[in-house]
Amino acid sequence: MADTDATDEQRPVSVLFVCLGNICRSPMAEGVFRNLAKSDKHLGKVDSAGTGAYHEGCPPDPRTMSVLEENGNVDYHHSARKVRSSDFKDFDYVLAMDDENLDNLLRLQRRIAKNGGTGAAPAKVMLFGDFGGSKGEQVVDPYYGARDGFTIAYEQMTRFSKGLIEQVLQARDVEEEPER
Repeated sequence: MADTDATDEQRPVSVLFVCLGNICRSPMAEGVFRNLAKSDKHLGKVDSAGTGAYHEGCPPDPRTMSVLEENGNVDYHHSARKVRSSDFKDFDYVLAMDDENLDNLLRLQRRIAKNGGTGAAPAKVMLFGDFGGSKGEQVVDPYYGARDGFTIAYEQMTRFSKGLIEQVLQARDVEEEPER
């Protein structure tokens, strides 16, 4: 992953959030997580991407941005991009918003590993919702719905981000404490 010279405990944790088009759920997750974890010393690279290239180069959906801004996240900027093969090497966690995207990511990761050998795609690929208290919780795509779907997604992103911070980032603080 990003810094191969550092031990796992020393290396910052990098996270990639993934949905279908990278304009609704994954950029919202990225914005929420960045905001909540911005001062954590264990946080490394954070980004978001889509499994499809439908909106490549586009900014997030205006409803995503308005919900982020309503909740105090006013300095978030992003251009949609598609997941790259290198993401599975560059990020420690690749977090999908739903089962369909999770399946696509796992399939891509297996293909990369098959072609590149051991270590070609070491990222931990899983549902972001697994950090929210209920294994397998998914974020429904709000794109075709009303604005309230974006508010529901925001509430989920906040809960999942807090779980990720607690289970991954803060867990490193416990690992670093010297024995007495």
